[in-house]
Amino acid sequence: MHASQERSAGLGLALASAFAFGGSGVAAKPLIEAGLDPLHVVWLRVAGAALVMLPVAWRHRALVRSRPVLLLGFGLLAVAGVQACYFAAISRIPVGVALLVEYLAPALVLGWVRFVQRRPVTRAAAVGVTLAVAGLACVVEAWSGLSFDVVGLLLALCAACCQVGYFVLSDPGGGDTAAGAEPPHPVGVIAYGLLIGAAVLTVVARPWNMDWSVLGGSTGLNGAEVPAWLLLVWIVLLATVIAYVTGVISVRLLSPAVAGVVACLEAVVATVLAWVLLGEHLAAPQLIGGVMVLIGAFIAQSSTPKAPSGPVASGAGGGAGAVEGELSAGRAAT
Repeated sequence: MHASQERSAGLGLALASAFAFGGSGVAAKPLIEAGLDPLHVVWLRVAGAALVMLPVAWRHRALVRSRPVLLLGFGLLAVAGVQACYFAAISRIPVGVALLVEYLAPALVLGWVRFVQRRPVTRAAAVGVTLAVAGLACVVEAWSGLSFDVVGLLLALCAACCQVGYFVLSDPGGGDTAAGAEPPHPVGVIAYGLLIGAAVLTVVARPWNMDWSVLGGSTGLNGAEVPAWLLLVWIVLLATVIAYVTGVISVRLLSPAVAGVVACLEAVVATVLAWVLLGEHLAAPQLIGGVMVLIGAFIAQSSTPKAPSGPVASGAGGGAGAVEGELSAGRAAT
């Protein structure tokens, strides 16, 4: 395949991934409103995707011995932590707002680098952080005393912090890998992350207490009745399995920076879909703030200092790079 064809294919896959990830919250919220607990919806999503990815996990079973810390970090933080907090957040606040709060993760990573690791950051990075924080103030309408549910905002912020935890865990990147060894296969890490996340969520969510009858009924989608099982298929296959795989392949065909720009469309897609399908309208200041958050997040991500050697985690946003720019922890969020 020629370079131009690779770029075109990569761009198409990146767009497909952003659209797929962007629809996860829109499909999950009606299930939550129909009576399912947010944790149960997360469990259904992760367990279903883990089942689909089981053959991939078996193929890359050597990762269990070679990169156990990375697998645990991805499963606990980027899968279980991010998604549980995100789905709990969208049960209380609009989908677009929750996702935009998550886009603070790259800015929070820079805060960790500057104040905890005491490593210098560029002026551009500081501008990106400032822009993202100012944009977030517009999104949550800080001037009106936080008109959104404070608990919902805190849950969305926890999702961003889980992403930061994964970034920090992966930053030494290769610390447990011999020099010269190949970085772990990103699809394999995703597969094991889903398996570990499913195991953890099974203990936390206790799905045996779930009201399974909800899945046999219908849910409201902006006035229309949609089978609940169809939304579940959307979440598992489209918004998780296909979204992850297309995202990973797109970063291999494009540069992480280009893929990061395209990934920012995830928040746009989520906001537009929530507007059309859920009737969640955002005011003009919130839309402007959302643009500021996305631009600031991208600047912050692009300016994040990288370790001298070894794989480094870098997130685009759920949509939201990861191992050597190939695993998007941000994408795991949504």
